Formats: sequence, C-alpha cells, structure tokens
Amino acid sequence: MIEFSQDDALFMRRCFDLARLGAGRVSPNPMVGAVLVYQGRIIGEGFHAAYGQAHAEVNAVASVAPADLPALRESTLYVSLEPCCVYGKTPPCTNLILSRQIPKVVVSCIDPSPGVNGKGVEVLRAGGVEVRSGLLQKEGEELIRARRTFVQAKRPYVVLKWAETQQGIMAPSGNVRYWISGAYSRRLTHRLRMEADAILIGGGTALTDDPELNNRYYFGKSPLKVVISPNTELPPSLNLFHGETPTLYMHSSKRTPGGFPPGVTCVSMEEAGDELIPAVLAQLAARNIGIVLAEGGGQILNAFIRLGLWDEAWVFQSKTTFIREGLPAPRIPVPCTREETLGGDRLLYYRNQVAQ
Repeated sequence: MIEFSQDDALFMRRCFDLARLGAGRVSPNPMVGAVLVYQGRIIGEGFHAAYGQAHAEVNAVASVAPADLPALRESTLYVSLEPCCVYGKTPPCTNLILSRQIPKVVVSCIDPSPGVNGKGVEVLRAGGVEVRSGLLQKEGEELIRARRTFVQAKRPYVVLKWAETQQGIMAPSGNVRYWISGAYSRRLTHRLRMEADAILIGGGTALTDDPELNNRYYFGKSPLKVVISPNTELPPSLNLFHGETPTLYMHSSKRTPGGFPPGVTCVSMEEAGDELIPAVLAQLAARNIGIVLAEGGGQILNAFIRLGLWDEAWVFQSKTTFIREGLPAPRIPVPCTREETLGGDRLLYYRNQVAQ
C-alpha cells in the first residue's frame, strides 16, 4: 500500500479546490485541478477552466514564473485526475509532463475515459516518471462522478430537483402556480442550474408555470432548456422558447411544430414510445450534455425514479402547511444521505448508489 504524507494530502486538497472552480463550464469533461510543488513550495497551479480549453496540468505549468522554470525538473506534480494520454481537443498532458521532465506525479484517481483508464500512468512510468496514485481517492472520484456516468452509462448525469410542503405536496390543485420554497432554496436551485448543461421539464409544467428556466439568482451561465411534451403541442409564446439560451423541444407530433423563434430546435420523439426517457437521455448525450437538472413536473420526475435513471435528488421541503390538497411529490426509494437547513426550508439530499 502506498503511503502519503500530510503535505501530500494538503497539496491534493488544493487540487480539489482548484478543480471545483471549473463547475458548470467543463462538462462533459471532468473537473480537474493541478499543483506543482518544489521543495515544499507551490510554484504553479491550474484547473480545467472550460470545455475544449487547456487542461489543468497545462495551466499549472503555464503559471510557473520564469525564474522557477528550471525547478520543474525537480518538482512534483499533484493532479486530481490521471493525466490524459490521448489527442482530443487538446494534446495529451502526458506529453507535456515528459517534455518538461517533471520527475514525480501524484494522482488521486484514475480517469475512466476511453483511451485513458490507467494508460496515462503507464505512459508516464514508461517515460521514467515516478507516479503514485490513490491519494484521497474517494474524494477525487466524487469530483468525476458525472464524467464516469457519461462515459460508462453513456448518458448524462441526472440530478432531480423539486420543492414540497411538509405534507408532501409539490403543487396545489387546479394548475395554479405557487412558490413553495424560500429565497435561499431558490438561490441554491439557480446554482444547480449554472452547474448543469441542461435543465429539463415536461410539457405540463411548461404550460402551468410558464417558467423562464434560466439562471437569475447565481453567477454564471444558463443551461440549455429542454422540454419534453409527448402529448401536448406547446405554443411558441411560452417563456422557455425565448431569451438568449437555446431550447430543445422534444415532441411526439407527426408534424414538426412551427412558429418558434431562432434558438429553438424541435426534435421528434414519436418513435420512442414507452422508452421516451432513455431516448431523451441518448439524444442529450449525443449532443455532449453531461449533466441534466430535471425540475419537473411530477410525471417526468416519477418516470426517472421508476426507471432508476437518476443519480442525485435535491428535495426542498418547506414549512408551508396551508396547501392541503394537490399533486403528491415523488418518493425516493432510498434513504436521505444528507439534510441541511436553508432559511425556513429543509434540504434533503439523496444519492442513487445503484446508478453509480
């Protein structure tokens, strides 16, 4: 068993902190952070900042001051994920490490991506680099759980989200729009939107709530808007079909719906039949969507749960008690793994271990 020091753990946790700075911008690639250390001093650090751009190792080397460049040949590179060894949108990071003659590399976990999956470590060792892996491996794998789902299950990582009352009601009767959760919960919801590649709702929710489906209460981008409406044709006037962010309208009509503004793509799901949800996820994966936030309604959420095609669920439970009747909220078939307080709400967090 490989032994690591407290300093090793300290530098790797810095890698994790750096990696999280790429949230919402690198998917379907993983979040990765890297730190270069010379004689106990950090001389360079970087993270994967955006999909298609330089990887963490490249940015770490680029950040090294000219005076410290000679020290690279005596430095240790800490990286939260195994360096890549394949040509994609950028050259292999193993090439950079070998060309810069960095003698030691410490890795948290192995990259499950096709063409890598341990081969990056093999390439480095074959080139004379001392490689140690497995440092804080569980924490490192948490950072790449969405990537693992994307490459192994060949579908986006699915996050379910809804708000409910203490009585388990997610919407009042009569198709009435009503805010159940509070301001803190709404802000966290918009952070989840920023971190996702797409936000998904059903046609019933689109008609009842007429949501904008954008990120207004947190910094960063708004995700692709996706609406699934197999039974009802939606009018082009709905808010989700407008704004700066594109919309994917997945319908089951025999004809292509018309009258929509630029930025709306209509996709027929007529042939999907009972396999609608898997077909939708396959369509999204083909469009490089790595993380999907499913916000409703109840029928769509229950379909994901019934099929086991979900990875996380964020349930915002309000103290609201005066909605006595309405649409029952979905029920998660696994125990809650974490509970927090957000103002007047409780946040219940669930993880689908079977899907991992």
